[in-house]
Amino acid sequence: MKYIIGIIGLIVVLGLAWVASSDKKNVKYKPIITMLILQFILGFILLNTGVGNYLIGGIANGFEVLLKCAGEGVNFVFGGLVNDKQFSFFISVLLPIVFISALIGILQYLKILPFIVKYIGLVLSKINGMGKLESYNAVASAILGQSEVFISVKKQLGLLPKHRLYTLCASAMSTVSISIVGSYMVLLEPRYVVTAIVLNLFGGFIISSVINPYTVTEEEDILVVQGEKKQTFFEVLGEYIMDGFKVAVIVGAMLVGFVAIIAMINTFFKGIFGVSFQDVLGYAFSPFAFLMGVPFNETIQAASVMATKLVANEFVAMNLLSSGSVHLSARSTGIVSTFLVSFANFSSIGIISGAVKGLHEEQGNVVARFGLKLLYGATLVSVLTATIVGLII
Repeated sequence: MKYIIGIIGLIVVLGLAWVASSDKKNVKYKPIITMLILQFILGFILLNTGVGNYLIGGIANGFEVLLKCAGEGVNFVFGGLVNDKQFSFFISVLLPIVFISALIGILQYLKILPFIVKYIGLVLSKINGMGKLESYNAVASAILGQSEVFISVKKQLGLLPKHRLYTLCASAMSTVSISIVGSYMVLLEPRYVVTAIVLNLFGGFIISSVINPYTVTEEEDILVVQGEKKQTFFEVLGEYIMDGFKVAVIVGAMLVGFVAIIAMINTFFKGIFGVSFQDVLGYAFSPFAFLMGVPFNETIQAASVMATKLVANEFVAMNLLSSGSVHLSARSTGIVSTFLVSFANFSSIGIISGAVKGLHEEQGNVVARFGLKLLYGATLVSVLTATIVGLII
């Protein structure tokens, strides 16, 4: 039965993307089918094979070591602020971002990450039927972050037509930055975090290929990556450490605001209607949870977590899922977990359009105008990934 529901779910997701397509006649189905098959193969390997378990175990252990190292730095500065066996979200989850960001800076300085990003992007461009720039941007977004990635393609921003700009922004919203992956693994099972990152990479291209189909000519398909200004090792290290701290503080501030606002709205709804705002959202999103493979009796709770991510952000939803207040089976938890691993939420519209506007004002206004369509597509990417995982586990 789960396979029938899952297949219907895939058809619905692709159908919703097709309804919003800007050029239905020119959708290229061959690369879409190829990428869907790759998603199933990679998802199955990561979740259901010994090789996948070994890979994810290695990645999880690696991040565990890194988080322990980060903990040494955090404890040196903030030790004693939290009692033994007590948990502080900011100290335990967000501050390690500073250390991971520092490591990214070191790999950038040594030219290791630029090499990896460039050549993975070139390989992807052969698979997805899109341009080298789009493929580079999708991989770079996962390394640099959804706003910082646009700095690396600054020279080309002003030259891009609307349809190519949409794909770049969609990739940035559908992926997540490596600097916060360790923080996700504190709240979710690592195997679902890793699987979602891999599947979202292809899912972003699939949904964009349906919503926003186009062909890039060889003349247009030129990849010019903005090089960083020449800096010493310690300049780069200091810059990335400060960037990581800014991300931690910004995410923390957003969490304070969003959690407080949701609590206020819940109080209002319970006082007037007798149900929480998240319960109402759960009813609205429950059909999508069901099509993703969540059992019918768990759809309301699962959908409330999904909706929380959309209206707030993924950290608020992950914290809700891991808090114990939402009771889901192991399979449903896995499906919902993969849905949560992306930047698809309303606040990301402002972050991405603001990042582009800071580099090119006119293009930033273009991004703001298609912001809701961007969020629509990125949300479908998350639903697609979760539906495939629901068919696999």
